[in-house]
Amino acid sequence: MHITSFETSAIEAKRFSKSGEKVMNIKIENNSAITQVSKVDGDLYQIDYRFTANYTGMGYIKIEGHLNVTGMGESVMEDWKRTSNLPVDDANNVHNAIVSNCMVSAILISREIKLPAPIPIPRINMQKKPEIRPSDGVEVA
Repeated sequence: MHITSFETSAIEAKRFSKSGEKVMNIKIENNSAITQVSKVDGDLYQIDYRFTANYTGMGYIKIEGHLNVTGMGESVMEDWKRTSNLPVDDANNVHNAIVSNCMVSAILISREIKLPAPIPIPRINMQKKPEIRPSDGVEVA
């Protein structure tokens, strides 16, 4: 399976808390879902998706759209119609594409509506290097 295009069609974001209000124990859950798979033309298929970043009691960001893929095959389409699931390898490729593309948008949107970034921000902890003092004693080899 090869992803040929990725498109966002809807973005919805809402903050429930007031600006500057302190909310303790914020839990951020990111989720991607494949909502529909359909054949477009020949070997081209369209996969509709929904990405959400939920901030417990604080707000949410929802991004919807579709991506086009080739090389999926009729058997995969039949399995989707029957079980609403893609094969594991194809599903991994699709979900990784959704998360990697939508996460960038979600970070920018979260900044605009004053929500924390939907990813853990790395903490920098610079360690002071130990001082190197000249030796008082005799060095023995």
